[in-house]
Amino acid sequence: MEASKQNFRVQQWVTLLSVILFIAKIIAYYLTHSLAILTDALESIVNVLAGFIGLYSLYVAAKPKDEDHPYGHGKAEFVSSAIEGGLIIAAGILIIYETILNFIQNHPLQQLDSGLILVGITGVINYIAGSICLRIGKRNQSLALQSSGKHLQIDTYSTLAIIVGLAVMLITHLFWIDKVIALLLSVLVIYNGYGIIRKSLAGIMDEADMDLLERMVQALNRNRRPNWIDMHNLRVIKYGSLLHVDCHLTVPWYLNVHEAHVEVDALVALVQKEFSDSLEMFVHTDACLPFSCAICIKDDCKVRLQPCQRRLEWNLKNILSNQKHSTETVAADMPGQSHAIY
Repeated sequence: MEASKQNFRVQQWVTLLSVILFIAKIIAYYLTHSLAILTDALESIVNVLAGFIGLYSLYVAAKPKDEDHPYGHGKAEFVSSAIEGGLIIAAGILIIYETILNFIQNHPLQQLDSGLILVGITGVINYIAGSICLRIGKRNQSLALQSSGKHLQIDTYSTLAIIVGLAVMLITHLFWIDKVIALLLSVLVIYNGYGIIRKSLAGIMDEADMDLLERMVQALNRNRRPNWIDMHNLRVIKYGSLLHVDCHLTVPWYLNVHEAHVEVDALVALVQKEFSDSLEMFVHTDACLPFSCAICIKDDCKVRLQPCQRRLEWNLKNILSNQKHSTETVAADMPGQSHAIY
């Protein structure tokens, strides 16, 4: 819950900052009549709207679980990010429209040096704020905050392109460059809007985050305990900043309920330490079977039926599958070997 509160506080500052920077860019546009600066200002409108949408989504996502939402309200972040992505694409289309219109009704540029300074200041502020949002959003697993951070950094890159273009125009007096910059930035804006929508829909559809799963598998291999004979059917679902993890853990058959829970508690503590305190983890314990001896690394087992033949290194292929493993299933990952399922 502390992570959710931090996300909300950061988003409040981002929203306020977006409003201030939008006003600054509008002033820069009226000073210069630069279409490129107008492009930057229109993109900032999206940042303002996205800021308020993200703020509301984080407010909803921070609500505790209830009877109607047993997994919490974290999915609201994915919905808000999808809306933000749509707004970004709309802004890109509007930029193209304004650029074409300006080709027909050309407006002379003026006071480019003043506009250059004002826009440059907004770019620096945007980049710093975007970096903070991305860092906190990744740490707290908040897609809404990451989207806000990405918006601000995209704004910075477009601002940098505008500064370069304006500087070139001041030197060369080739004022048609203003329109070319606006068109190129519109394509960048639309592309990034698509990327945000794609990521949001992946979260709504519970698409597996392979990068997160790979890091989790590596952490499990590094910190494996002797009683963790095997693991399979590992699944991770994101609910905003909350991670929901399911897996099956194979432990020695002779452990009592208390001893098995000690192993489960150790597993949950490891995942929380490596990833996030905002974690809900359900572990189903399985008793080892005779074929498990071949992949069991427990040295002091007094009921072992056969020696350990191979240490099972978990990877995305074998740990995500819904099946217990043996030396045959491990060998199945190698060319020319038969596959046995238990």
